[in-house]
Amino acid sequence: MNIQPIHTDADLERAFARMEQLWTAEEGSEEADELEVLSILIEKYEDKHYPIGPSDPIEAIKFRMEQLGLTNQDLEPYIGSSGRVSEVLNRKRGLSLNMIRRLHHGLRIPYESLMSDAAA
Repeated sequence: MNIQPIHTDADLERAFARMEQLWTAEEGSEEADELEVLSILIEKYEDKHYPIGPSDPIEAIKFRMEQLGLTNQDLEPYIGSSGRVSEVLNRKRGLSLNMIRRLHHGLRIPYESLMSDAAA
């Protein structure tokens, strides 16, 4: 095992190539350990150089609607009247704390996704 820190995108590409070679390593083997260490190094490098910003609450709601095959009308128990649902989905009204709670409990949308500043 010859693992080195990832400092550049070229290092990252080499790490990905090696990771691909190790992908089917048998659990408990030296190769599996190397795969685990590489994944940690890659994650750390990507978090530092390619951070992902907070999710957009409205996009999170729309994604969950698509997953569950829901319509705007199906959101009324969580958000309110059809007009209010439309305002929220069109970004004309922000999510209230009660809406966030109901969406989290009813549709299992993570609080982190619903409480981003992008909702306002």
